[in-house]
Amino acid sequence: MTIATAEALPDLNPHSGLSQVWTERYTGALMNTFGPPKRVFVRGEGAQLWDADGNRYLDLFAGIAVNALGHAHPLVVQAVTAQLTTLGHVGNFFATAPQIALAERLIGLVGARDARVYFCNSGTEANEAAFKISRLTGRTRIVATEGGFHGRTMGALALTGKSALRAPFEPLPGEVTFVPFGDTAALEAAIDEETAAFIVEPIQGERGVEPAPPGYLTAARRITERHGALLILDEVQTGIARTGTWFRYQAEAREHGGWQPDVISLAKGLGGGLPIGASIALGRAAELFTPGSHGTTFGGNPVACAAGLAVLYGIERDDLLGNVQTIGARLHDGILALDNPALAGVRGAGLLLAVELREAVAPALAEAALNAGFIVNPVTPQAIRLAPPLILTAAQADEFLAVLPRLLDQLTPGSD
Repeated sequence: MTIATAEALPDLNPHSGLSQVWTERYTGALMNTFGPPKRVFVRGEGAQLWDADGNRYLDLFAGIAVNALGHAHPLVVQAVTAQLTTLGHVGNFFATAPQIALAERLIGLVGARDARVYFCNSGTEANEAAFKISRLTGRTRIVATEGGFHGRTMGALALTGKSALRAPFEPLPGEVTFVPFGDTAALEAAIDEETAAFIVEPIQGERGVEPAPPGYLTAARRITERHGALLILDEVQTGIARTGTWFRYQAEAREHGGWQPDVISLAKGLGGGLPIGASIALGRAAELFTPGSHGTTFGGNPVACAAGLAVLYGIERDDLLGNVQTIGARLHDGILALDNPALAGVRGAGLLLAVELREAVAPALAEAALNAGFIVNPVTPQAIRLAPPLILTAAQADEFLAVLPRLLDQLTPGSD
């Protein structure tokens, strides 16, 4: 693959030809929930995308950490195609083989025989299910973290620690107390015998890829267990090998006695591009849902579950856990090695990283990157989020590292 250099950055024009036509049709037909699209894509392959005008991009965002195996991966294509030729949907009065097999695989990856799985369609729905499971304990108080993000439906939004997102839709489902993320003392003070659950992300993705401090999740397990509260881990963004282990919490839990949470929320990378979510409940939490207490029409759809099985198989077959660790370290260390004055550091784990900036120029940097053919995300004003497909190669990582200095220099006052 040809590596782009600082002297030869492309200047892509997304507002000519077919892209412009499709953008106008988009704004005339869809609600304005996301603003005008930055690009109109028509094809993908691996970690690459092409827009309607034929411009090529390196995808370092994977549809918000969704496309675990990249675009048009043969395993996913074959699994979905084969499933559609036999059975597309039956509804949850009945079962299908992919649904059962995927649940069994997830339980095996968690490593707990007393676990059970509830399938849904997104991370928000997975957290809604976890919220309802907590209510079935007979308690109603929830503790969540400031800066956390758990979804946009009313229940998941109530757990989200961003007042700007919550305020337009209040009043929301109640009795949610927010504590500073990573503050064990504050958590200790907030949880008592009336607390139903504590919900937390091992890495706060939407806050700017902020990892929990070492030992924080273990302390949360100890505190919740002492008070009889559930520990809900939102692994929607960090799960399914994104950080170099199947689930992020496992990296810490294995060093502290092998503890387990009560509920794990999953989505994003699980379907490799198809909409699927899952709530994995363990121990007593696994028995709280009973017939009629919750449900969804499309949850456990055999096509989505077939895709999920293909994703898990591909991760294992191609040792993508190892690739995530290797390429994640290559990106992390390569960015730090640039020693650019605009950079403040790198945080995160595996292939969920944030490029920290000294100034609030992340939107401008993301726009410059897009114009140069690289898709990144300005997750906060001072941080760029990288969440590429797990199949990202060393050459593709180096392609981005070669261009990043020029992108940063474009933001420096007085630069050419």
